[in-house]
Amino acid sequence: MNWTLALPEIALAVSGMAILLFGVLRKEESGFLASMLAIGALLLAGVLMTATGAGHAYDGQFVVDPFSVALKLLILAGAILGVALSVDYNRAEGIGRFEFPVLIVMATVGMMVMVSAANLMTLYLGLELQSLSIYVLAAFARENLRSAEAGLKYFVLGALASGLLLYGMTLVYGFTGTMDFARIATGLADPMQVSAGLIVGVVFILAGLAFKISAVPFHMWTPDVYEGAPTPVTAFLSTAPKVAAMGLLLRVMIGPFGHLLAQWQGLVVLVSIASMLLGALGAIGQRNIKRLMAYSSIGHMGYALIGLAAGTVSGVRGVLVYLAVYIFMSAGAFAVILAMRRGGRAVEGIADLAGLGRSDPALAMLMSVFMFSMAGIPPLSGFFGKLYVFLAAVQSGMWTLAIIGVLTSVVGAYYYVRIIKVMYFDAGETGFAVRPATLSIVAAGSGLVTLLFALFAAPVVAMAEAAARALLG
Repeated sequence: MNWTLALPEIALAVSGMAILLFGVLRKEESGFLASMLAIGALLLAGVLMTATGAGHAYDGQFVVDPFSVALKLLILAGAILGVALSVDYNRAEGIGRFEFPVLIVMATVGMMVMVSAANLMTLYLGLELQSLSIYVLAAFARENLRSAEAGLKYFVLGALASGLLLYGMTLVYGFTGTMDFARIATGLADPMQVSAGLIVGVVFILAGLAFKISAVPFHMWTPDVYEGAPTPVTAFLSTAPKVAAMGLLLRVMIGPFGHLLAQWQGLVVLVSIASMLLGALGAIGQRNIKRLMAYSSIGHMGYALIGLAAGTVSGVRGVLVYLAVYIFMSAGAFAVILAMRRGGRAVEGIADLAGLGRSDPALAMLMSVFMFSMAGIPPLSGFFGKLYVFLAAVQSGMWTLAIIGVLTSVVGAYYYVRIIKVMYFDAGETGFAVRPATLSIVAAGSGLVTLLFALFAAPVVAMAEAAARALLG
């Protein structure tokens, strides 16, 4: 049992418990110190990951390979950005308690276990550790009715999704006699011998995981939870958990169920098309910027699913590149949203951005970079993300999927450009309150990554290529 392969997860879990103990024993307010310790713990996990090798641990239930390492680095980046974005907002809103960064750390441990799962039980344990932490985070502003409602909705619908996933897992176990991914893949080597019951089990697993990435038709929680949860939680939800869930989806569908590609490919194509269409059309009428970002995230996961539908090395590579650029686009956009404060309170209306181009040109320029990138305008990072997934679809002969993706990108560009129009051409109040340094750093850093991605795309693509080849063997 090579337990050292799980050293980053073990260190992160121990650090989370230590921060919890520190917060309990320290009588005065310790939210800021706990957040700094959490960022340190997440960085430590990243350093440890580079020192651990590859292989299987815990009787083959836990795997470390280039695919899991690439996803864990993205998850840790998303978690660090999430903690950084929360520090000043939580203090201003009176929710700057030490439990917040601890929950993010524990959710991150669950996500890292998810992408290293090589067994259905490991998959479920990681998924539930992540989910339970995020249920609490969504309702963290317990004095706020909207936050409590968001947490309750996410919990109820998340429990339903967990039930679907568990039912699918029991069917797969019942028809294959094993929970181990490698043994399931070996048993399904001849798709002609696969029973209808097993296919039903795969569909239920796909449905349970589709909930976690907000894919249609399991998206119904997303706009309400994004709007009601504290904004740093929404920012966190839109980054690391999306990466982890999409990575898990790739690991499960292409690993043990890779031989059944012909059976589940059509379903993924339908989910991808529906997500892209809803993401493009659902956001047009939104007036709340957090709800708009919710529909935007649904659309982006639809684009990422194109790579899964292709089921090839280039498809997986495209998904990983897309996730890498999406984390920074989304975190940067939420940094700007968190800076939207007037009179000591947060504002969330798109109309509240009016006049920002004149009152705060730097913030408006950064928001423009993120919006243009999400629309897929070259040479920003979002263009390359879409390019790689569309290229994978074309190489697999899935022209219809690629064409629908391009058309929905054009429709989606409308509401991204509308935000830019509001900032620069609409008259409005004076600018927002002076933003904290953490928001400026996250927004500027994410803006640079988004703007200059073309200059360092090669190592990101090479890492994604190596990860994809490791996954497909």
